[in-house]
Amino acid sequence: MTDDGSEADKPAVALRATGIEQAFGDVEVLAGVALSVDRGEVAAVVGPNGSGKSTLFRILAGISPPDSGTVTIPGDAGGARSLGYLPQRPAFREGFTARDTLEFYADLLSGVDGDEVSATLDRVGLAGVADRAVGSLSGGMTRLLGLGVAVLGDPAVLILDEPGSGLDPAMVERLFGIVGDLAADGTAVLVASHELPAVEAHADSVSVLDAGGFLASGSPEALLEEYDAASLSDAFLRIVRFESGESTVRAGVEKTSDDDETAGDREVEADE
Repeated sequence: MTDDGSEADKPAVALRATGIEQAFGDVEVLAGVALSVDRGEVAAVVGPNGSGKSTLFRILAGISPPDSGTVTIPGDAGGARSLGYLPQRPAFREGFTARDTLEFYADLLSGVDGDEVSATLDRVGLAGVADRAVGSLSGGMTRLLGLGVAVLGDPAVLILDEPGSGLDPAMVERLFGIVGDLAADGTAVLVASHELPAVEAHADSVSVLDAGGFLASGSPEALLEEYDAASLSDAFLRIVRFESGESTVRAGVEKTSDDDETAGDREVEADE
């Protein structure tokens, strides 16, 4: 999400959002949010509970329209679709196997066949449980399956909402390692996460969302230096002006629903 370097040295922008505003009733959640993510970048968005991360990600993925603002994602990246989305609470048909699930979504994408399904299962570490029913998968495996659905069709942009929520440290590290490999292959990855040690280790840029906008943005190293912090967790608390005993739950609304689904090529424009 940074703008350093000459124009010639900059990688291609894979996602750009400007002027994103969203309110629910009299609660203003997002106020003029702007961001861009380059191909090959892991860009993290962190913030207190209720700060609007899931709302922002649903808008970026085209699941929900903003009150105003624009989101642009290129549709000519070469894959079967331009964007893959992992919602905060992925849910699948329990009677399906992991392979059945990926094959179901693959049928919705042009040019994605059984070979790619098998490759995706291997890519996210589920090849060994490909024929196990979804209902018997652990929480971590279910999230990896959601990641598999999101990466089918080789999207140029991957939007992941709290992919490590509820996972043990080893599984979180495994998941972020996969994310890093995807970025190394040229995918632009935007991830919201409370797993700040993993974000510090794997993200190229971090933006702190609170009070309707970004309070700080930069590489993990730059944020540690700017806020004289020993860790990203420490920097985060200083940025949001956390004091001992103060809750980091905000009054914003994180709008969720049961109809989250994988997003494909789209350009969202809402100027009202």
